[in-house]
Amino acid sequence: MTAADPSATTTAPARRGRPGYDREGLLAVAVQLFNEQGYDATSVADLARRLGLTKSALYHHFASKEELLAVALEAALGGLEAVLDQPGAREGAASDRLRFVLTGATDVLVAQLPAVTLLLRVRGNSAVEQAALERRRVFDHRVTALVAEAQAEGSVRDDVDAAVAARLLFGMINSVVEWYRPGGSVDGDRLGHDIVRIALDGLRTT
Repeated sequence: MTAADPSATTTAPARRGRPGYDREGLLAVAVQLFNEQGYDATSVADLARRLGLTKSALYHHFASKEELLAVALEAALGGLEAVLDQPGAREGAASDRLRFVLTGATDVLVAQLPAVTLLLRVRGNSAVEQAALERRRVFDHRVTALVAEAQAEGSVRDDVDAAVAARLLFGMINSVVEWYRPGGSVDGDRLGHDIVRIALDGLRTT
């Protein structure tokens, strides 16, 4: 047996049969690629090439590119919707519930950063994307209603339209995807607290 040639390429050929990734690992790579070059511009061949798999190996875990998108968007939307269903978002003063929701939404963004980034970039070009956008609209309406409740109880200023205030609050939260990097100088565990402190102090009546 001869020794391996150190000058030989280290690029692995596409693996056949069962993929070398579990479902979560494959999804993570797919979402990264969707965010890098856009979902519409990414083909199944692109995914297989990035993963070093054959298309048939990719289909072992996911039936289609659309299923990959749907699972990723569910991670983001399911997390956000769960925040609104927790006791902290449903019980107590409206201002406290609003604070809970904004903090929780930021925590979801930090925990599911790639998936939320993908969610914020969908444009409704497929049935999967349209369904995701509709769920986003419902979420936004629920947050707007919560802002309106806080205005009605007198805990936040009411000279700003509730829908506008909700959009601006989540504009601040959603901007995190553009600059926050896990492991960087910003502490993700306290990011929600910091955002809420700045946002709600600017809306408080006292």
